[in-house]
Amino acid sequence: MRFDNKSGKFLEDAIMQFSSLPGIGKKTALRFALHLLRRPETEVENFANSILSLKKDTKFCTVCNNISDNELCSLCSDKTRDFSKICIVEGIHDIMALESTSQYNGLYHVLGGVISPMEGISPSDLNLANLFTRLDQGNIQEVIFALPATMEGDTTNYFINRKIENKNIEITVLARGVAIGDELQYTDEITLGQSIINRKPFTK
Repeated sequence: MRFDNKSGKFLEDAIMQFSSLPGIGKKTALRFALHLLRRPETEVENFANSILSLKKDTKFCTVCNNISDNELCSLCSDKTRDFSKICIVEGIHDIMALESTSQYNGLYHVLGGVISPMEGISPSDLNLANLFTRLDQGNIQEVIFALPATMEGDTTNYFINRKIENKNIEITVLARGVAIGDELQYTDEITLGQSIINRKPFTK
């Protein structure tokens, strides 16, 4: 679906930008653009400024790599959390999924991906060095693997397990209420909540 100059260059440019977002096709992008045209200018400016602020001002937590407004995210700076547990996740969306269950009160560590030789992602491409530094500090009693139930997720679990299995740390993994091949962000809250409650010792 192409929009030529009959639609106006500005409209076409806006459609191109919206359609560059994941899951947004040309028709949906057109609806977004036309909707913004009907909104007051101040609302559109607020919308645009919020996107700019997201990009310019958002930080990544220096401890867990979660998104944050400050050097430490709201979870790592929350003294009511259980600082003896670290849940290892692939991405920030997984933190949001697990937090929505209200079944976990520990800390997190965002890897920023999983090991995938097919996609050229090696351990050095992940946020692993900071994880091992956290574990070397000796305050962690349990590490929870909450990576995707895929071959790549399992490979990453095994790699991390080999690196830390000699430490005095309990290593657990989500119960497989999460179906093989599923990503956490698409799992319903009840299933995901039960998976973390019923986590089990990790075995190779």
